[in-house]
Amino acid sequence: MITLKQNSPQQINTKLPNRTREPGLLQTIWAVVRPLDYLETMQERYGDIFLTEIPGFRPQVIISNPEAIQEIFTADSKLFDSGSGSEIIQPLLGSNSLILLDGERHMQQRKLLMPPFHGERMRAYGQLISDIAKQVISQWKIGDVFKARSSMQEISLTVILRAVFGLKEGERYQQIRKTLTAMLDSFESPLSATLLFFKTLQHDLGPLSPWGNFVRQRELLDKLLYQEIRDRRSKPEPLGEDILSLLLSVRDEAGQPMTDVELRDELMTMLFAGHETTATALAWALYWVHYIPEVREKLLQEFSSINVGSADPMEIARLPYLNAVCSETLRIYPVVFFALPRILQAPMQLMGYELPKGMLISACIYLTHHRPDIYPEPKQFKPERFLERQFSPYEYLPFGGGNRRCLGLAFAMFEMKLVLATVLSDYSLELAERRPLLPVRRGITFAPPGGVPLVVKGRN
Repeated sequence: MITLKQNSPQQINTKLPNRTREPGLLQTIWAVVRPLDYLETMQERYGDIFLTEIPGFRPQVIISNPEAIQEIFTADSKLFDSGSGSEIIQPLLGSNSLILLDGERHMQQRKLLMPPFHGERMRAYGQLISDIAKQVISQWKIGDVFKARSSMQEISLTVILRAVFGLKEGERYQQIRKTLTAMLDSFESPLSATLLFFKTLQHDLGPLSPWGNFVRQRELLDKLLYQEIRDRRSKPEPLGEDILSLLLSVRDEAGQPMTDVELRDELMTMLFAGHETTATALAWALYWVHYIPEVREKLLQEFSSINVGSADPMEIARLPYLNAVCSETLRIYPVVFFALPRILQAPMQLMGYELPKGMLISACIYLTHHRPDIYPEPKQFKPERFLERQFSPYEYLPFGGGNRRCLGLAFAMFEMKLVLATVLSDYSLELAERRPLLPVRRGITFAPPGGVPLVVKGRN
């Protein structure tokens, strides 16, 4: 735990943090196209708490100081409006997504959504995840070259459709799968990702226009989701173990069920947050494991101690080196670079700075994870750092923090560990190109360029 420094009156700095001085348009293009270079350059020039004022965007304080992050994450949640700070993802998820809610409604919805991601429910999903991973990778043949991200996407999407929706193979299953993939691919390049950042570009100019194509894919996906919700509500038989069944059965404090629109938006949140992000994290993990052969050897040695093929999924998830590899994967290149932003509802003093009401505050996960004072040699992939010490939630925050910490973090880590263990235990793989990779923007996430091509060398 970090001890906060107390500022004496004479230490109080009533000024705002250092402002970035580069032209606004340049900063916008720089941040969208070369985000790592932008963030590292700004931190080097202006420190670990700096202010950006870009035309068309709310003034934003970017922080990578763990003490400041602790102040933000432990402050009274009423001090912030977080939902409206995340409006960039409203077109993807809908206004009723947990991410976009605030206040009492956010707390109630979070309470309703929490049970499926903990305890015995997790154990029930373990075998399902392992079985799906085995089913997908069984299609690989020796000599094949495949893209890790595409295969991991297939696994993670199947897990979501089975565990969250309770869907079995069938026409609607295939339609949802195809439509969601097409919708997310609308933002797969840094250029197409700009559509999410600039509302002025969000015009439907027909099915061939970028935004028009996205809107039509979203409409088709909505139609499929509402059909599934209506069908499940009308079925007389008992609800299943999947998350949609649980959400259909929950009631708020007034005894009211979730509406169809609320259900749709939460399902979209889980489809996006639980599929896209996990697939990207797994692709990065497979890259690092094969880029640094000794990491793979240590993992295989650990797997041999329990026989992954027949082990209890919970036993696999407890393996220390596997946990360290997954943790380091999410440290070095987190799938999202920022925790959910917070908009101040009243003035706040932060590390001696006086921040006015309306200021947007963003904890930068990437910059915090690359502080050499916390992570020596931060550019090096070193799983051992997670065996040697425990990091506070203000130093290591791949899933955000405070009352906005990702609900599905335990599920995501569980899935990551089981899939990685299954793949590495069953197959011997090799990078098709052994070269350094840097993240590129894919919508609001950051993925390995080229999807990480791997060669199937043999069966284990």
